[in-house]
Formats: sequence, C-alpha cells, structure tokens
Amino acid sequence: MEQFREYASKQSGLSLSDYWDLYNWSIESFEDFWGIAASFLNIKFHQEPQKVYAKGRLLRSGEWFPGATLNFAENLMPAFSEKVFLTAYQEGMPVRYLSGQDIWKQVAGCAASLKKKGVKKGDRIAGVLKNGPEAVIAMLAATSLGAIWSSCSPDFGVNGIVDRLGQIKPKVLFFSTSYVYSGKQFNCIPVLEEVISQISGIDTIVGVKGTEQKVDPSYWKDWETFLDPSASPDDLKFETVSFSDPLYIMFSSGTTGVPKCIVHGVGGTLLQHKKELILHTGLSEGKKLFYFTTCGWMMWNWMVSALGTGAGIVTFDGAVNQPDLGALWRLIAKEKVSVFGTSPKFLSACMNGQISPSDEGVDQKLETILSTGSPLLPEHFAWVKSHLGDELQLSSICGGTDIISCFMLGNPTLPIHQGQIQGPGLGMAIEAWQEDGTPVVGKKAELVCTKPFVSMPIGFWNDPNDAKYHSAYFDAWPGRDVWHHGDFIEITDKRGVIVYGRSDATLNPGGVRIGTAEIYRQVENLVEIDDSIAIGHRIEGDTDILLFVKMAEGHTLDDLLIKNIKNIIKRELTPRHVPAKIYSVIDIPYTRSGKKVEMAVTKAIHGEEVMNKSALANPESLDYFLNFSDIKD
Repeated sequence: MEQFREYASKQSGLSLSDYWDLYNWSIESFEDFWGIAASFLNIKFHQEPQKVYAKGRLLRSGEWFPGATLNFAENLMPAFSEKVFLTAYQEGMPVRYLSGQDIWKQVAGCAASLKKKGVKKGDRIAGVLKNGPEAVIAMLAATSLGAIWSSCSPDFGVNGIVDRLGQIKPKVLFFSTSYVYSGKQFNCIPVLEEVISQISGIDTIVGVKGTEQKVDPSYWKDWETFLDPSASPDDLKFETVSFSDPLYIMFSSGTTGVPKCIVHGVGGTLLQHKKELILHTGLSEGKKLFYFTTCGWMMWNWMVSALGTGAGIVTFDGAVNQPDLGALWRLIAKEKVSVFGTSPKFLSACMNGQISPSDEGVDQKLETILSTGSPLLPEHFAWVKSHLGDELQLSSICGGTDIISCFMLGNPTLPIHQGQIQGPGLGMAIEAWQEDGTPVVGKKAELVCTKPFVSMPIGFWNDPNDAKYHSAYFDAWPGRDVWHHGDFIEITDKRGVIVYGRSDATLNPGGVRIGTAEIYRQVENLVEIDDSIAIGHRIEGDTDILLFVKMAEGHTLDDLLIKNIKNIIKRELTPRHVPAKIYSVIDIPYTRSGKKVEMAVTKAIHGEEVMNKSALANPESLDYFLNFSDIKD
C-alpha cells in the first residue's frame, strides 16, 4: 500500500502523504486512480486502452478502459516452474500439491479438449465441483478461450443447481461424482442425472471422481481422460477479449426468489481483485492465501485471483471440525499460510470450543486473518488478539456477490479499531445515506456508492434493457444516480465502518430502525448461546422483535436466562432493541455462503411462501419457523 501511495504521488504529481490523501484522490479523480492502479498492479493488456473511462449518461452506463483487450487466465497463470502454487486439502483424500508447471500442463490439456468440443468466446462453461484443483484448472482453461465460467457447490441439490445453471444453459458441465463431509460420502450422480434431464444444451459432461472406487462413465467423460495428454504448455493460447466482455456469471443467494444471474466483466474483476489482494491484503510472491470457501460463493473467485499476485493458494473441501476444530489451524501451520480467510461463525466455534491457534502450531508466519459472511463482533477481535498477538492483522471485509469484491475492507497502513471494518477500499466512494438521501457520519444508514467503480456488474443475464439490474441497485432514490447496496451501516468518526446487517432485514419497532447485528453482538457473547437470529413480527400495525436462539451444548432456555438476555440487550443497547419474545430452536438457517437468512424466517413465521429453500445450507432448520403459528405461545 505504501509503495502504491508513493507511485501514485509520482504519477499524479500530487503529494499524497497518507492513506486518506490517497483514498480521497482515488474517488475524486477516479479515472486517474484506476489507470495508475492498472499500471502498478501489472495488468497484462494485449492492446492498451484508448482512455480509462468513457462517461455514460448515468453512473451505470459508462465504459471502463475502452479499446483495451486482455485475457483473464493469462493474468492469473503462475510462473512456469517447479514451485508449488496450489495445495489442495479435501476430506477423505490425500493432500495434493500442484507446481506452476503442473498447472500450465493441465490448463493446456483442458483448454485443448474444450476447443475440440467447439468451445469459443462467449460460451458458458459450468462446474458443480468441490473446491479443489479441478475447479481452478477448468476455470482457467475456459477463460483462456474467452468463455464464461459459472460454478456451484455439489451439495446444492437438484433445484439449487437447476435454478442457477438452467438460466444460463452451459455448453460444458464439469461435476464432482461425490464428496465427503464429516466422514460421510455423498453420491452426486443421481443429482447429476436429474440436472441434465432438466437443462437443455449441455454438449459435454466431465466427471471428477472422488473417493469412490469405481464409477462407470457411460454418458460422461472422466477428468483424467478428458484432458488432452498431447497438449503442451507451449500450445496454450490466450483468446483476446475486451475489458468489459463477460467473465463470470454469479448468482444471488436465491432465498427470496429465483437467483439473479449477475454478469461480471473480465477487466473489472481482475483489476479490482488485484487491488484488494495486493494493496489491501498484502499478498505477493512467496506468500500463501487459504480461504475457507466453496465453489458456490464469490470468495472462491476472489481466492483464485490470488494466483495473479504471484502468491500460492490453499484450497479446502470438507468439514472444518474433522477430526476436531483445530484441524484448520494445523493446516495453516503446516502450509505456512500467510493469509487465512474465514467467517465469524468459525471464530465463534473456536472460542466456544476453547481452541488455541498457537497450541496448534500457528506462528508469526500467519500475517492476516480475513473475515466475511456476517459482521465481526468485538469479542472476535479480542479473542484473535489474545491468541495471536498484536502484530496479526484481523481484517473484517464486506462487499458481495453483486460486485464480486468489497466496498470496505482491511488496510495494512491503518489502525484496527475493535468492532469496526478499517475503512473503504480505494476507488470505492461509499457513504451512509438516510432515507432522504442525506449522507451521515456516526449514524446508521444505507450503504451507497456515489462514483463508478470497475467491478460493477456489466448486467444480469437475460435482462432486456437492464430492467432488473436497474431495479436491484438504482431505484432507491429516484433522480439520484447512486448504487444502493442494501446494507445497513455506520461510518464512524474514525472513518471505519460498522455493518448492522442487510437493510431489507432491518428491524423497525415503533418506527426506529435497528440492525440485527447489534442484537447478535450481545446475545452471542453469552456462553449459553451458540447462535441466534432476530426478525420483525408484524402485529397490529407495528413490529415486535422476536429472537430465536440455538442453545450451546448443556444449556437450556429458561425464564432466568430470558430475563438476563433482555436485561443485557436493554443495558447495552436500548429498550427498543429488547425482543418481545425469545424462543429456543434446534438450528439457525444459513445460506450456503454462511449468511443468516432473516428474510426467509420472516416470511415463514408470517405464513408466506419461502422461495428456493434449496439455497439454504440447512433447509430442514426452516421447518420450525414454517410451523411457527402452531408453536408460539
């Protein structure tokens, strides 16, 4: 970050003395910033851009780097050497290590076979795959040809996969034939058969075997035989595409309807990811990133982009508690991981399970922990500091699938304030707006972005005239040309950011807006509580807050604990935050990317239809709420 600040000062002719000088310049002169960033971050162009930004009539209609051409895979390919760049951990399988030479050879073999199948620029290629080498290789091979990549996790189930891939009709489908989770093997072939019976246009199916001994590929090609053994890395060619050509099709969570198909561009994704990984995260050659994710979450795409920094990546597929909760920390120690990406839920589990990373061998080689999926609580900051010291940087990061990146995230040059995200990302002109469109500091309000940024989607798939795209992000303030993200935040006097949850899940008792994360911060700090979810229950023209808690092992919800929870919330927050009722539940519903689904629970308790339960990681947890009218007292 400091090297870039000095470089930007020299290139711009300005004296940018600290991060906030750099940030203010990056949003006020955003064209200069993104152009200088592309140079500093070594974006490999086939043809240089005519200019950085061609203004459109509206914020969303401008064009980035017109005239520029490049190839995404070419920008990510590691050095052709014997150095290991990809380390793969998969439950039930031995650890695999792929060198730069291995990656080049396999990408060449996969790309050659895809080309023989007629794959060309603009075709959709999809993977229903475990998080492992095959997913990375297939994506790089597809994008080397200018094709569009999209992926799901194999645990999605038939409806979850069809709801997504059925909209984009891939030409080639890669799939895992099985996966192992918590010691149990799951056969994916019956799901595959249902999926291909419901999606037309799939020309080629490639199966990636798991731990099963024998699979008969009667109507699909096995991964090992699909890769062209005669293809040489020297033969690997990178198709020239435009900066704004489509790269990825990502999917919204789908808990309120059919998932939106969000199309992200080649150059914008690459430039934004390299900015975040190199400048905000500090990745570089010789370091390793391990992000706990699946192929159904945008953090997988973000993780793979780390190859473009010269760093190595560690992939993981399976349960985090096998054989115990110390397993991931031992992996980090063994592989000398520099940056570890996780979630507040995992950190809470380690806290409650009395796991000590240092006892598992983690040392100063771990420089940074990234956390996303939900707001990071002050208790998480305190726990990480107590176990890993002051030198480690704990970076809460927040953005979304919508922008395939972050609006606010960590920063190696800024102090860490417990309970806050350190600040906005370079080039991201974020503000907190009240309902009348007034920006505020120190108050809770809606997250907006007031200037264009390179990783804005290029649109939605099959969305004539961008009608759905416009409605999703630009309708909140008619006549005001800003991106409305849907997060309820506070920008603090330290210029940090506190996230209070999704604004569509914001509670509104008595007309006062309350973020659910405020309640979780208090409740989930109690040893008796393992997890919780708060929603607004509509009653007589107002809203009551209902709190559902998952009890920690060995504890029950009784009148004394209910009274204690209410007193703590009243004391630490306000009387308006206090739930009207508190109920004990067996489990809390989550999306597959680890986000609580307040809106689905809200719909369920009001007797409204909950769409796409297959988008949930644990759909059975919703049963209690669907029967809530028969349960409540």
